[in-house]
Amino acid sequence: MTLTALAIALAASNPAADTSAAQTDATTQPEELGAASLAKGESGQAIRALEPQLKSNPSDPALLINLGIAFAQAGEEAKARAMFKAAMSSHKQLELETADGNSTDSRRLARKAIAMLDRGEFRPANRLVMRD
Repeated sequence: MTLTALAIALAASNPAADTSAAQTDATTQPEELGAASLAKGESGQAIRALEPQLKSNPSDPALLINLGIAFAQAGEEAKARAMFKAAMSSHKQLELETADGNSTDSRRLARKAIAMLDRGEFRPANRLVMRD
């Protein structure tokens, strides 16, 4: 799974497919999950959009994972790991649809994100500096 697929995957989260015992209160819409910003590599914008949402819904796995991706893109790996771990241990477990049309549960996606973080897949391979 690529970084872009992981980021966009959460935009299609389906709260109705919640597999936890308790009903989820996740009503987050795709545009509120920062997927567009993440896909463009605009991690700062995604962080600014997601952090306030997380304060009102701290156990939403989709928000936690996308915020983790944003932190990872920004090079803040410790914060990213904390978000992914929080998604894995959330009492909410959601079925999320990935960009390639597959679906997976939020805990599995969080584990994949941690593995990607461990392999350095969120770090840009080569940063090109454009000068005028």
